[in-house]
Amino acid sequence: MNSVLGLYLRPGSFSDRWVEYCREKGIPFKPVDPFRPDFVQQAERLKAFAWHWAHDDPRAVLMARQVTFALETKGLAVYPNSATCWHFDDKVGQKYLLEAIGAPLVPSYVFYDRESALQWIEHASFPKVFKLRRGAGSSNVRLVRSAADGRRLVARAFRTGFNPVAPYFSDWRAKLARSRQHGEPPDQKTQGETPRQETWLFGILRRLPRSIREIARVNRLLQKERGYVYFQDFIPANWFDTRVTVIGRRAFGCIRFARKGDFRASGSGHADWNPKHVDMACVQAAFTVTSRMGAQSLAFDFVLGPGRQPLIVEISYCCPPYSTFSCPGHWDEALTWHDGHIRPEDAILEDLIRSLP
Repeated sequence: MNSVLGLYLRPGSFSDRWVEYCREKGIPFKPVDPFRPDFVQQAERLKAFAWHWAHDDPRAVLMARQVTFALETKGLAVYPNSATCWHFDDKVGQKYLLEAIGAPLVPSYVFYDRESALQWIEHASFPKVFKLRRGAGSSNVRLVRSAADGRRLVARAFRTGFNPVAPYFSDWRAKLARSRQHGEPPDQKTQGETPRQETWLFGILRRLPRSIREIARVNRLLQKERGYVYFQDFIPANWFDTRVTVIGRRAFGCIRFARKGDFRASGSGHADWNPKHVDMACVQAAFTVTSRMGAQSLAFDFVLGPGRQPLIVEISYCCPPYSTFSCPGHWDEALTWHDGHIRPEDAILEDLIRSLP
């Protein structure tokens, strides 16, 4: 294989493993930078391009979807492709897409003027869940317990708006739990090594000043979220949600427990990867929706509605690698189980290379 694969090398992203994978397999690749003005010229002789762009990178939010479409028009195989990523970190876009393909979405409501939103609130039942388009790990998600709470959120949505990235100390309990549990991704730990007990706390304190500065920088560059308001029905009696990640013809699953005294499971840092505890209806629904969308990979958050019907809360084209690698195996499209841990970055790159003529 000639050097037809381009990678954008972003430290801390999937590209760390992609580089290792290519070197292990003897796959030649070319580092390319989509943020350079001559990027199209850099990609001139490429047949494939892979980059793991993030929702909190203002540059990528500004241009990643456009670059992806341009490369596809040029004939390149791209990960993530447009079908996989155009709706990334856009819960409003996901609502329209999932409704259009008949996916089992939690009933969702979006309004683009204050009057319509207030009229709906007067006749709605509560509680409801308020969300912004952007945000991961349950940031920018809150429970609306009454019409009065809803009216206050509507007033802010059509006046000052909301910062897209929540303050660092919001959800601090959940952040502590995640850091304590995942201070070092499972797939990067040395076998038999016992991490120092203070590592997770030291890491938080060490990163604190930089994290606060970064949040302020991103909020300056990204526009405030305003001019719309988005609600979902609150689905009661769910003390965990189900995360199913589909990569090609593989599905990985776990259940994630809700935070103590909270309704949110995303970002809690507490998960169970025993495949026997994963509802197979969620796995089947994830395969079906991914196929209808023509996506290369999708991570689904499910809750169970009446009659244990799987309902999609939201989707993403990717999720942290440990969430997938921690699964002891995967299901294929026939829902047959296969033992063995798989790095999601490897599966993504294998599929991309296999798609080349």
